Formats: sequence, C-alpha cells, structure tokens
Amino acid sequence: MIFVISAIILLFSSFAVSLVLTAVVKKLAIRRGFYSVPVKDRFHTETVPLGGGIAIFLTMTTAIIAALAGVKIYLITGVPDLFGESAVIYAENFLSKTNQLLIILSCITVLFLLGLWDDKKHLSPFFKLAVQFAVAFAAAGLGQVRVEMFIESKVITTFLSAFWIVLIINAFNFLDNMDGLSAGIAVIASCILFIAAAFSGQVYVGALAIVFVGVLLGFLVFNFPPAKIFMGDAGSLVVGFIVALLTLRTTYYNQAESGSWYPVFLPLLVMAVPLYDFVSVTLLRIKQGKSPFVGDTQHFSHRLKKRGLSDTRTVLTLYLATLCTGLGAAFLYQVDSVGAILIFLQTFMILAIIAVLETTGNYEK
Repeated sequence: MIFVISAIILLFSSFAVSLVLTAVVKKLAIRRGFYSVPVKDRFHTETVPLGGGIAIFLTMTTAIIAALAGVKIYLITGVPDLFGESAVIYAENFLSKTNQLLIILSCITVLFLLGLWDDKKHLSPFFKLAVQFAVAFAAAGLGQVRVEMFIESKVITTFLSAFWIVLIINAFNFLDNMDGLSAGIAVIASCILFIAAAFSGQVYVGALAIVFVGVLLGFLVFNFPPAKIFMGDAGSLVVGFIVALLTLRTTYYNQAESGSWYPVFLPLLVMAVPLYDFVSVTLLRIKQGKSPFVGDTQHFSHRLKKRGLSDTRTVLTLYLATLCTGLGAAFLYQVDSVGAILIFLQTFMILAIIAVLETTGNYEK
C-alpha cells in the first residue's frame, strides 16, 4: 500500500512542479523572444514560444537530486524505524546507485545543453550525432544503462545499448513534429514501462517512470493541440534519452518466464510507433535523394493529416496506435517464448495494416 501511495505522490508532485515551471518558462520565452518561427519545411504555421524542454529538464533533475538528498536524510535520522526494515533496505540500495545516477544526470545535462544550443543556433546534424553517441556510450559503459540478454560480452551489450539510446533519442526528436505528439507518446510508453517494472518488482525504475510521466503531463497541459509552447530539441533529446533509459533498465533487471527474448521484445514493442515513424520517414527521404537529417512534413503524423484528420485527431490516433502496439509488452513476463513471439508478430501486423492504409497518395511534396 505504501508503494501505491508513494507512486501517487510522485506523480502529482512532479506534475505540479512541471506545470508551474512550464508556465514560468513560457512567460520568460515570450519576454526574451525565444520562439519557434514557421519555415517552409516544417509543419507549424504560427510563431510559438520555445523552452518547454527547460521545464522538463529542471523538473527531472530536481526530482532525482531531491530523491538522493531525501533518502540520505531518511537514513541518518530516526525516521527509518517508522517504516520497517524493508524500507531501509530499499533506501540503502537506492543510495548504492548514487554514482550511476550522477552519471545519468550528467548525460541528461549534456543533451539538454546540446538541444538548447541547437534551438538557438541550428547545429550540424553530424555534430549533434557525435555528441549523442558520446553520451550514449557514457551512459551504457559508466552508468550501466545497458541491456543484459543472451550475450555475455559487456563490450557488445554496451555497443548495442549505446546504439539503441541514440536511435530512441532521434526517434523522439523526429516525433516532435506535431503538437503534443512526442510528449504524449512518451507518456504512454513510460506508463507501459511503469506497469512492466511494477510487475517485476523494480521499485527504482518504476519511480523514475512515474515521475517522468508527471513531468510530461505537466508540460502537455501547454503542448497539447493547439500548443502554447514547444519543447524544442532541449526537450526532445532529454525525453528520448529517458525513455531509452527506462526501456534498458526495465529489461536489465527483469527475470521473466519468457526468458532471454524478453529484453529483446519489450523495448521493440513499446517503441514500435516511434520506430515506425523514424524508419519510414528516413526511407522516404533517402528514396527522394534527401538527407535523412533535414526536417520536412513527411512524418507518419503528416501523412495521416493529409488523409483528412485534424491535428488533434491525428495525435489521438497515434496515441491509440502506441497503446495497441505497446500494451502487449506489459504482459510479456506472463508468457513463454512462443507467446512472446506471437505478441511481437501481432504488433508487426498492426504496423503493417497501418502502413497499407496510409501509403496511398503522393508524399513527395
């Protein structure tokens, strides 16, 4: 019961802080002239304040630092006696991960500064990619944000995990192409990962996921169509990194009955829609002789809108698609290897149906 109450407190407190900070940042962005201005190759047609990523970054980092400080105070006072021995064990285990958390905080900070710099100066995509890989290898190698599966070599799993982190960072950066899309899908993915973590008894992963959900919901109050503020790259890079972290951490500690396939399928199922968007728009750009890193209006969301959907309905459709493909991931621990493969195939078929329905028409323009 205490963990349910704690989850509710974490959710609403992170939501409240994010809501207030987003409102404050929005006013400051307007005052400082920090805007996203419409351009030909982008979807939005109005000037909208930037800086939502600042609120997301500040709320997340404050929550992690406050958790470390709070647990430390909890252990050095007489309070532990009130909650029993198990609470003390959880607190001590949490503090034992201090170095890893500090490395993760450093990675988040670097990505935030990179994104903020890009929001102001429009950096080279190759420079951004190089920094992302550096951060990803630091997180996977030093912060142990990596998946352990049937491969015993830590070198190989570190490389695979770093590649996954960069892939998810860019998938959510790509998703930030319509009001409420990137943050909303991150909320759904994090909720699914929270459920998976709760089922497998992963207290710390679950706590991080529920705080992250609260942070994003506070931002979504201002970002859901029509958006009053954008997160910018300062937000999308951080959001992508945290989602990647959650997928890797959830699979890393789980001892599922579905065996070694669990850590392979869980992140793929949860990230099915973001990965579909990333792969499909990248292939479209390459086919047209364009750089995959140059923005345009050929994303999954834009292709749906061209079929007559409003912005809100397009976003809600993608939310529903994410739920349909991701819910199976929360129950992978209950099935054997055959069941896991069937759930994966079902998700693939859902994406195949979506591809068939939305590939008619000319998306060259």
